[in-house]
Amino acid sequence: MEFAKNFTKISALALGIAGALACGQVHAAAFQLKENSVKAQGRAMAGAASAMGDASVVANNPAVMSTFTEKTVQADVTAIDLSFKFNGSGTAAAGSPLQQPMTGGNGGDAGDLAAVPAASFILPLSDGFEYLTLGAMISAPFGLKTEYDRDWVGRYHAVNSDVKIIDLTLAASLEVTERFSVGLGVIYEHADVTLTNAVDFGAGICRVAVSLCVTPNPVAAPFGPQKNDGMASISGTDNSFGWIAGLNLRPTDKLSLGYAYRSEVDHELRGDATFEVPGSVRAVLGSNVYLANDGGGANLTLPATHTFSATYQATDRLAIMAEGVHTGWDSLKEIRIEFDNPLQPDAAEDYNWHDSWFYSLGGEFKLNDKFTLRAGFARDESPVARAYRTPRMPDQDRNWYSIGATWHVSDKMEINASYVKLDLVDDPEIDLMSSSGSRLVGTYDGGADLFGVSMQYKF
Repeated sequence: MEFAKNFTKISALALGIAGALACGQVHAAAFQLKENSVKAQGRAMAGAASAMGDASVVANNPAVMSTFTEKTVQADVTAIDLSFKFNGSGTAAAGSPLQQPMTGGNGGDAGDLAAVPAASFILPLSDGFEYLTLGAMISAPFGLKTEYDRDWVGRYHAVNSDVKIIDLTLAASLEVTERFSVGLGVIYEHADVTLTNAVDFGAGICRVAVSLCVTPNPVAAPFGPQKNDGMASISGTDNSFGWIAGLNLRPTDKLSLGYAYRSEVDHELRGDATFEVPGSVRAVLGSNVYLANDGGGANLTLPATHTFSATYQATDRLAIMAEGVHTGWDSLKEIRIEFDNPLQPDAAEDYNWHDSWFYSLGGEFKLNDKFTLRAGFARDESPVARAYRTPRMPDQDRNWYSIGATWHVSDKMEINASYVKLDLVDDPEIDLMSSSGSRLVGTYDGGADLFGVSMQYKF
């Protein structure tokens, strides 16, 4: 039992699942998603919190809902074609006498094609409540889906990552004057996380019982680095609440200024933890640790955002938009997984993420009564420093290049389309060590293409 206790203390972080809860994606800083409006995507999200005529303001700035005079429904969907390839190598039992090159390939293309939907509804009230507008929206503000080959060189750090964060926002907007409105909303948020990676049980055993890995010799010994791999998986869900507030000032007929604050959302994820342990390892550890079916949980705080937005109608045909979004990633201090099994030590990982900014500039040009064209550029800062990158979050600053168009089918209906090219500013470098001694060194080549389409109908 003492051997098993020491072994679990040494290798708890080797599970790699603590850091996985703060996983990253290439189409937005860290694991943030901005794809809730196809119209705004066409101008790189510039003006998302100040431009009129886009029902996604329910979640982007509810104060702007006061500018709607008709009941409006809107449905958006964005297909994200993510490419995510690793180029490098690894070392098992790094720095020990049993050090050896890591086996396995580069993991393949960890990216995939995923759809991000959104739907919104705005209801202006009348009679004695004509200054009040209500709204509802379903959106996905955070998320991730990546998958590596099960036997890839970085398998001890990540294999599968599937994170879904879904919001239901219910909001109200009050028109204080003809040129100033305020908005307030409540966010009901559902989180669903599933994460897996391999565990190098052999290397862990070698660190506390060297004789088992060198007798009769390192090649023929029953235990050793990469000889006794298992798998760890954790999944958890939670429902929680947050809130959003906004301001919209329209000092002239041509200028609209917006500010929105979205609160932090605290989650207490609870779910299942499973471990696939080789029989040879189980014979050494016993049956009291690394249970085939265990429970566990972790706290996860999603960051607050401050959005500053401006829209200027330069001419009857041309509008110019700008946006700045500050995301408070420093709220993510630590991810700690606590297991139901009292003999299973916590898996914890410290973070040193910093706050980040998203800047965008875009515009729209009304070609004629039927078509409006738009384009934009954005710079999206990463909150993750090089020392904290992992295969789940090899994050890097990125640039947005966006184009879009609207077809005004009728006075009541419009169809929007957009295309966004996301390019990393530089190839993210990675150099990290697991507690079992697995070192992974290399670079990532990544990018994404976003294809969006939406429909809006007023009645």
